Amino acid sequence: MGAAAVCVGAAVWLLGGRHSGARRARLLLAGGGVVDTGPPPWRHLVGELRGIRGRLRAEWWSAAVGLVLAVLGASVLPVVAGLAGVPLLRRVRLAREARRARERRGDAVIALCAALAGEVRAGRQPGEALLPAARDSGGLGDVQAAVLAAARFGGDVPGALATAAREPGAEGLLGLAACWRVAVDQGAGLAAGLDRLEGALRAERDQRADLRAQLAGARSTAVMLAGLPVLGLALGMALGADPLHVLLHTGAGVGCLLVGGALEGLGVWWAARIVRGAEVV
Repeated sequence: MGAAAVCVGAAVWLLGGRHSGARRARLLLAGGGVVDTGPPPWRHLVGELRGIRGRLRAEWWSAAVGLVLAVLGASVLPVVAGLAGVPLLRRVRLAREARRARERRGDAVIALCAALAGEVRAGRQPGEALLPAARDSGGLGDVQAAVLAAARFGGDVPGALATAAREPGAEGLLGLAACWRVAVDQGAGLAAGLDRLEGALRAERDQRADLRAQLAGARSTAVMLAGLPVLGLALGMALGADPLHVLLHTGAGVGCLLVGGALEGLGVWWAARIVRGAEVV
C-alpha cells in the first residue's frame, strides 16, 4: 500500500504538480486572457518514461524482467537468472556497437578516397589535397593529426596511413597507402588508383550488406524459436494453469527449467555461431 501511494503521488506530481507553479504565474501575468498551457499533462509522463528508457541500458531489462517474474512466481530464481543475463546482454550490445562503429569507419574511408581523388583531379598536390579530404570525410580517425603532419612536413605518409589502418574498419587505408607510395615513387596517377580503390571498397561493402540481408531470415528464425518457451508459458497462464509455480516450486519443474535453459542457451549460441561463420566467409 505504501509503494502504491508513492507511485500515485509521483504520477500526480509528474502530471500536474511539477509545472503547476509556472502555469499559475502565466495565468496571473496574462491578465485573464487565453494562455497556452503547453502540451497535455500526459505528454510529460510519456517524456519522463522515454527518458528513463533511454538512460536504461538494454542489458538491465533482463534484471527487470527477472524481477517481474520473481514477483509473479514468488521465487528468487528469476532474479538470479535475470542478473546472470546482464553480462551476456552487455557483451551482445558492445559487439553490436563495435560492428556499427566499424561500418561507419569503413564508410568514412570510402568517402576519404572519393574526396581525395576529387581534390587531386582538381589540380592540388597530394599533400595539400589530403587536408580538406580528411576534414570533410573523417576517414583518418584518431590519427588524423599524425597523418596530416606527415603529409605537410614531408614525413612517411604511407607509414602513418598503415598505422591508421590498424583500427577496425579502416583496413582500406592500406590500399590508400599503397596508392600513395606508387604515386610518389613512380609518378603514377594517384586519382586513378584512388578511383579503383574506392570502387573495390564500395563493392566489398555492398557484398557484406547483401550477405547480411540474406542472413536476416535465418537470424529472425533463430530469435523466434528462442522465444517459443516464453510463448508457451504465456499460453499456459492464459489457459488458467500455473506454469511458474510448477517450474519454480517443484523438483521436476526446476529440473526441466535447468535442462531447458541449458538447451536454449546452447541452441542460441550455435545459431549465432553459424551466422557469424557465414558472415566471415
